[in-house]
Amino acid sequence: MNTTAGRWRRAVVTGGAGFVGSHLCTALLDRGTQVVCVDDFSTGTPDNVAHLARRDGFTVLRADICRPFDVDGRIDLVLHFASPASPADYQRLPLHTLDTGSLGTRNALALARTHKARFILASTSEVYGDPLQHPQSEGYWGNVNPVGPRSVYDEAKRFAEALTTADAAVRGTNAAIVRLFNTYGPRMRARDGRAVPTFIRQALAGEPITVTGDGSQTRSLTYIDDTVRGVLALAAADLAGPVNIGNPYELTMVDLARLIIALTGSTSELRYIERPTDDPAVRRPDVALARDKLQWEPLTDPEEGLRRTITWCRANPES
Repeated sequence: MNTTAGRWRRAVVTGGAGFVGSHLCTALLDRGTQVVCVDDFSTGTPDNVAHLARRDGFTVLRADICRPFDVDGRIDLVLHFASPASPADYQRLPLHTLDTGSLGTRNALALARTHKARFILASTSEVYGDPLQHPQSEGYWGNVNPVGPRSVYDEAKRFAEALTTADAAVRGTNAAIVRLFNTYGPRMRARDGRAVPTFIRQALAGEPITVTGDGSQTRSLTYIDDTVRGVLALAAADLAGPVNIGNPYELTMVDLARLIIALTGSTSELRYIERPTDDPAVRRPDVALARDKLQWEPLTDPEEGLRRTITWCRANPES
């Protein structure tokens, strides 16, 4: 396997037509890596990778990774990013979400093991649940409701982490786990239910911004370019993780709504609605491990990242 300085000849990205996956496909191609994008398009869209269709070394394999699959030829890296990720998607597809975290992860691990490739599991800050530790370090075990409305996503990722850890220990798979915190940026779907695209869509339309609860709950937003750098840094490192990749800059949802109103020049007002069950009160990553071992830290100021995202949303209102 050739991973010198993070250079791979050929990579597989499951969920490659999704939001984060499509940006990973682009970044790998820009590094000179051939890419196989594997997706069933249950939540991803061909539009996300349409700009890559004519690039040398890019192919799309339409497949349900919950069933065993293989990719012909050499593979040096498997990035397992397939999964419904927004509340709207995983609540619409609860069993598929659980299957993707379990069966899909097993099959992606098998692919990496067969080809002796480096494997990266995309996990999430949701494994920390509604945290009792703040900020959240990788050593924190979390506070998760296993039967709540968010459980299909939370527990799918927690199981995927356990499976990845066991596979590495028992079968020697070269695997690592990355925990992503609230990534945002171009190609997020306007109606996927997450705060950033929802607030931007409402602000651009002049509609009330729907803030849940009293808006005091916090999130730490990570621009997509920073997330991609972190994922590829972990892929190139001799580190199993888990590793938090996120922006420690924390803001409340009401402050986020007001910032988006200001950046869009919108006349929208705030409208407070019922807060979802098990909605985390706080979210902020401890990224000391990523800084120490990967020499990674977020570089994009949240205001600049939101400006870029708003610009894309203006140009793609039907996304």
